Amino acid sequence: MKNLLIKPNSNIKDFLKQLSKAGEKCLVVVDKANRLLGTLSDGDVRKAILKGKYPNDTINGLYQKKSTFLEKSNYSLAQAKDIFIKKRIDIIPVVEGSKKVVDIITFNTIFKNNKNTNYSHSFLATVVIMAGGKGTRLEPFTNVLPKPLVPINDKPIIEHIVEKFTEYKVSNFFIILNYKSKILKAFFKEGKTKLKLSFIDETKPLGTAGGLSFLVGKIKKPFFVTNCDTIAKINFDDLMHFHIKNGNHLTLVASSKEHIIPYGTCTLTRKGHLKKIIEKPKFDFFANIGVYVINPNLIKLIPKGKACDMTDFINIIKKQKKQVGVYPIDDESWIDVGQWSEYHKAIDRLI
Repeated sequence: MKNLLIKPNSNIKDFLKQLSKAGEKCLVVVDKANRLLGTLSDGDVRKAILKGKYPNDTINGLYQKKSTFLEKSNYSLAQAKDIFIKKRIDIIPVVEGSKKVVDIITFNTIFKNNKNTNYSHSFLATVVIMAGGKGTRLEPFTNVLPKPLVPINDKPIIEHIVEKFTEYKVSNFFIILNYKSKILKAFFKEGKTKLKLSFIDETKPLGTAGGLSFLVGKIKKPFFVTNCDTIAKINFDDLMHFHIKNGNHLTLVASSKEHIIPYGTCTLTRKGHLKKIIEKPKFDFFANIGVYVINPNLIKLIPKGKACDMTDFINIIKKQKKQVGVYPIDDESWIDVGQWSEYHKAIDRLI
């Protein structure tokens, strides 16, 4: 129960990290004496982020104060089931006395044999893997192999990526290729996979989004796009549900990040004199991890035959007044293996 409790002075970054570890969609907010203050869901936090909240902002004021709860002395599991079904919530605190939380009932505990009861979107979706880059940051490996085939613990990067999606029964993949494409195709042919794989060859490098232009008319429903150096451990059912429910045209996954400048930074007056020194300042922000959900009608906006990065594509979408949503995750829920410093960390984290 302890990992489902959070204090109101915690920040959004702490909430996302704790939510990821708990494997739930909601936490119970309590005071120092564990008295119930309310509940806070991932949806509440995402709405707050869309309104301008940052990772270091506290959750105080974000949680639902009028949350549903049960009294320990007079509740039954049948009553709890009825509440879950009628109110479509994920968590119910159980209290006694002065609303002290003594137990927490979760949807997943009550309905053990009903996984993915809430959502069943992602298994119908298509995944597009952008695998055409040269991977210069992983040289000398990529002088021999295309980046998606660089091994992590005896398994290539792209296999790790595919497995994260197949856990949600996704089986339809497009792979956009350019650099050393024949080697990558040979790998999948030798593997004799049961997945439905389609390869799209770029005749020239088209950036991180340009290759999507070849998919006009080939995809009919919202689809996932991922870089080939991002391994994301997230709930893809929930991501697709979030995209559809919020009416987004494009949703990008963003990770809470903290960057510490390892120096004392100087603030100057207008005359150039020292005003103060801030020792090793911290900056909190949300970083784009390179995973997206995109509506298929947007593909036609990508210039054909021209290089177009995802940032360019998103700017085009925004100029068209289309809604771009942000799906925040904890920093520990993904791995960037596109550079050596992170590659070595990935070897330890994917054991």
